[in-house]
Amino acid sequence: MSKPDPLLVEALERLRTLLERVKTTNLPEPAAVCLATADDAGRPRARMVLMRGLDERGPVFYTNLESRKGRHLSDNPHAALCFYWPPLAQQVTVEGVIEPVTDEEADAYWSTRPRESQIGAWASLQSEKLPSRFTLLRRVLAETARFGTRPIPRPVHWSGFRLLPSRIEFWTNRPARLHDRQCYEAGDAGWQKFLLYP
Repeated sequence: MSKPDPLLVEALERLRTLLERVKTTNLPEPAAVCLATADDAGRPRARMVLMRGLDERGPVFYTNLESRKGRHLSDNPHAALCFYWPPLAQQVTVEGVIEPVTDEEADAYWSTRPRESQIGAWASLQSEKLPSRFTLLRRVLAETARFGTRPIPRPVHWSGFRLLPSRIEFWTNRPARLHDRQCYEAGDAGWQKFLLYP
């Protein structure tokens, strides 16, 4: 595996540093991020997810692969993440293509999830029409009874994705809307770093 470009390393380290800073604020979910996807016809969709990993290849999140976002990512592997942290007056957007995490990575993260969340992953037909809240609760009770006190295995339809960045932008709020925008972008000759007009 080739060494990552130094500018990509720099950008991901900046993101990691901001994530550590935001953990010291009063935000209830510092790792919450807006994930934007598009279907095979190019129709966009955005929703909040939790980033559950960040390494030298990019950020990682997990989901039901049969959900709407899972289907979008299967049909069209391009995606974007947008973090916004008001206490830091900072926003970061990451654009690129996604790749599935390995089974080993998914199993390792699955083992850290609370048991109730593991049950929920089995019980929920994520993004499908739900006849009533009672239907969902009945499914939760059925899965709880099925597994009893045994360890709960990861469903085959539940895993994660890593966003392999091709562009990362750091936005900092400035007076008079003269915001600071610093962009890292991959190109034919490697990564470049430049400023953008606000």
